[in-house]
Amino acid sequence: MSDDAVDTGRRRVLTVATSVVGAIGAGFVAVPFLSAMQPSARTRAAGAPVEIDISKLEDGQLIRVEWRGKPVWILRRSQQALADLPTLDGSLSDPESIESLQPEGATNLLRSIKPDIFVALGVCTHLGCSPTYRPEVAPADLGSKWKGGFFCACHGSRFDLAGRVYKGVPAPTNLQIPPHRYVGDHRIIVGEESNKEIG
Repeated sequence: MSDDAVDTGRRRVLTVATSVVGAIGAGFVAVPFLSAMQPSARTRAAGAPVEIDISKLEDGQLIRVEWRGKPVWILRRSQQALADLPTLDGSLSDPESIESLQPEGATNLLRSIKPDIFVALGVCTHLGCSPTYRPEVAPADLGSKWKGGFFCACHGSRFDLAGRVYKGVPAPTNLQIPPHRYVGDHRIIVGEESNKEIG
């Protein structure tokens, strides 16, 4: 009788041990299949919104991130840069951005949700080159009227610090403003739109 009790106990231990090992093995087999069903990091990055911390962004500083395979610029404009923007209207093709793409919250003279923060796709509207950020005022190669902006070396298009295109250059429209919104004062999500203009 005691031999039967030992056999039953041993059987239970072996059954439990086998079940545990089997469950662990099934988990190891299932994980690669389940993870293969998830979109890759590359796929998620291709269209997923991008969150950016701008808490350390200083006046005149530009940071670049990638969204949908394109460069996105985030620039903190100084008070002087903001004051200079209206003085350029006569030199621009579309100073009020009537012909340009920007989300509703950035449909204003500064083309931004918050006046000092400018967010734009870093892609020239002519043939898709990426212009260079040229913050200096009146450099020899851009002339005495240059008050900072973006210069496309591919074909000579020029844009001011609101991404507005100058007259007489190949680019037909202002730089595109991607959909974006603020999460608190120091974080931006590019790829989602909801904020309205903030004075």
